[in-house]
Amino acid sequence: MPADYIMIGGFLGAGKTTAIARLAQHLTANGRRVGLITNDQSQGLVDTTILRAQGHSVEEITGGCFCCRFNSLVEASEKLTTQTAPEVFIAEPVGSCTDLRAAVSYPLRRLYGENFAVAPLSVLVDPIRAERILGLAPGKAFSPKVLYVYDRQLEEADIIVVNKSDLLDETRLARLLDALRTAYPRAEVMAASARSGMGLEAWFDRVTSTESGDRTAPEVDYEVYAEGEALLGWFNATCRVTANEPFDGNELLLAIGNRIHEKLAAHEFEIAHFKMTLSPDEDGGDLGVLNLVRTDAVPELAHALREPLDAAELLVNLRAEGDPDLIRDAVVEVLATGGNLDGKVEILVEHMEHFRPAKPTPTYRMAAV
Repeated sequence: MPADYIMIGGFLGAGKTTAIARLAQHLTANGRRVGLITNDQSQGLVDTTILRAQGHSVEEITGGCFCCRFNSLVEASEKLTTQTAPEVFIAEPVGSCTDLRAAVSYPLRRLYGENFAVAPLSVLVDPIRAERILGLAPGKAFSPKVLYVYDRQLEEADIIVVNKSDLLDETRLARLLDALRTAYPRAEVMAASARSGMGLEAWFDRVTSTESGDRTAPEVDYEVYAEGEALLGWFNATCRVTANEPFDGNELLLAIGNRIHEKLAAHEFEIAHFKMTLSPDEDGGDLGVLNLVRTDAVPELAHALREPLDAAELLVNLRAEGDPDLIRDAVVEVLATGGNLDGKVEILVEHMEHFRPAKPTPTYRMAAV
C-alpha cells in the first residue's frame, strides 16, 4: 500500500511545527507509524530539534525548499522507509516557500504515485498576521513582494487552517474566516488551535481520509516570488553554552530573546519568525523553546526547561524582513554578552549563516496532475 504523504505549508510563524507534532502524536496514538521531514534554507533547524525531542523519526532537508530539492525529498522518504517504514509521511516546507502544488504534490503523484497517496495541501495562517494582511485590523505587515508569496501560498491551498484561532474572539474569528473564504473561494477554510487542541480532530480527519484535488495549480511569477523571498533576512546559528555553575536556562532564553527583539525593533525590521532552543547536555529529554512571530509581540517560552543546567546547545533561527548583515550583527552582539546574565555563562558560536534566500528553481513544475 502507498504511504500517505501529508504536506503542511504556511508562512513563517503560522505554527506549523506545533501542528505537525500534534498530528504526529494523533496518528501514533492510533497505531500508525509516522516519519517527519523538515526543511530549511540553512542547517541547524530548530523545528528538527523540537520534533526529535518529542521522540519522532525526522529527516531534515537543508539548502533550499522542497520544490528546489525534490530529489532530496524523495531520498529523505526512502531513508525513513529503511529506518522505520512509516505509513504516513508529514512534510513541513520552508515558511517562505510557495508553488508546492505544482512543484511537489503533482510531481509526487505523477512520478511516485505507486509509493505515495498525496493528501490535500494544508496551509496554516497566523490569525493576527492574516487580519492585518486582509485589512481587517491595523498593524504592520510586510512589503508587497513578500505579501505576494503569502498570497500564492493561500491561493494554492486545498485547506486553509486558521491556527491559533483561540487568540481571537468569536466575532473577529468569524470575520476572518469569511474574509478568507471570499478571497480564496477554492479552498476549504477551517479554524483550529494546535496549542489548545481546538478544531484539530476535524482537520486531522480531512487530511488523513482524502487525497489532494486535481485542479490546475495557480500561476506563480518566479521573478516576483524570488524578489519577495530575497527581502527576508535569514539567520541560523549553532552555539555552545557553558557555565562554571548551574544557571537558569529559561532566564537565558528570555534575556537573549528580549535583547535581540529590542535591537531588531530599533531597526524597524518586521520579524517573521524568531525561534531558539536550548538543549542541556546531560538530559536529552529536556528542552527550552523560545518563540516570537511579530515585532510588536513579545518573546515567549513555548516550552520551559525543568532544571538548571551548566552546559547546553543553543540553536537560533531568525527570519525577518531586513538586512541580514544587520540581523547578524544584532544577534552576535547579544550572544557575546552571554545574555547579559552577569557573566554566568559563556556562549561560543560554532556555526553561523546569514543571507537572503536565492531565487527558487523548481526541479519539476507540473501545473496539472
